[in-house]
Amino acid sequence: MTEKKNTQAVEPLDRSKKIYVAGHRGLVGSGLVRCLEKAGFKNIITRTHAELDLTRQADVEAFFAEEKPDYVILAAAKVGGIHANDTYPADFIMKNLQIETNVIDAAYKNQVQKLLFLGSSCIYPRDCPQPIREEYLLSGYLEKTNEAYALAKIAGLKMCAFYNRQYGTHYISVMPCNLYGINDNFALENSHVLPALIRKFHEAKIHHAPTVTVWGSGKPLREFLNVDDLADACLYLMDHYDGDDFFNVGYGKEVTIRELAELVKKVTGYEGEIVMDPTKPDGTPRKLTDISRIKATGWEPKIDLETGLRQTYEWFCERYETGDFAQR
Repeated sequence: MTEKKNTQAVEPLDRSKKIYVAGHRGLVGSGLVRCLEKAGFKNIITRTHAELDLTRQADVEAFFAEEKPDYVILAAAKVGGIHANDTYPADFIMKNLQIETNVIDAAYKNQVQKLLFLGSSCIYPRDCPQPIREEYLLSGYLEKTNEAYALAKIAGLKMCAFYNRQYGTHYISVMPCNLYGINDNFALENSHVLPALIRKFHEAKIHHAPTVTVWGSGKPLREFLNVDDLADACLYLMDHYDGDDFFNVGYGKEVTIRELAELVKKVTGYEGEIVMDPTKPDGTPRKLTDISRIKATGWEPKIDLETGLRQTYEWFCERYETGDFAQR
């Protein structure tokens, strides 16, 4: 066990200082930018992939040396669904390790005051006890289909912890559950379950389809957190926490896939029938994060699933006709 830092007198982030958000165009990064702007940050630094390739060490070091950000939130990553993770594991481990090591080390070399690293709840063993506590990390075998991505995220988490131990840095890691919200990816070929359902039900409604088919038995349980809640949690920890723990960030409650489909049907106003297809795979039966640790710091999620879905669906509808609804 590492010695805990004094967390009694944490200074909140100075809203006038430079904060770099890596990965600002994705679901999480864009949510973070909205949150920071709302909180009064005036000097938010962003770069597109075309402007700064985070896998190139020399480019990252030059960027940090020039910009000298005071704070960093690392939301950039190579991400994908089960098929992509399973098909291109070398790409997933290599590119994510490159991004993490380049950004975290450059932050240290340039005296960044505080850094937050975003991982994923897929870091935990495949057959984890439920709900999943942070202590279960490295206690069993990973899910093979996303092992490469999970290993890279574990490495990033551990890198932050070891830099804190060796150099006295102030780096925090958070592991979110399934996320959804504004700027999600609604492309059916590679989106996650919730945005895929929103699009399927919307298109069934506008085309007057009598049924919508949902994969599996509908029995698996899933936890969903609105991305604006995640962003709020990240800023809360940056403002109030200065210890060595990492944190699950989730909603703390779960719904079955069937219940989720019924809720999406309600939100979209679809009037047809839901048909479950039990010949299709269910996936993991249950995956719920234990959020006791972050709740003990004083943070709790605020956006209930139906409210968050209505906000997300409204955003999706505004962009559907132009096709401007896939993740950038």
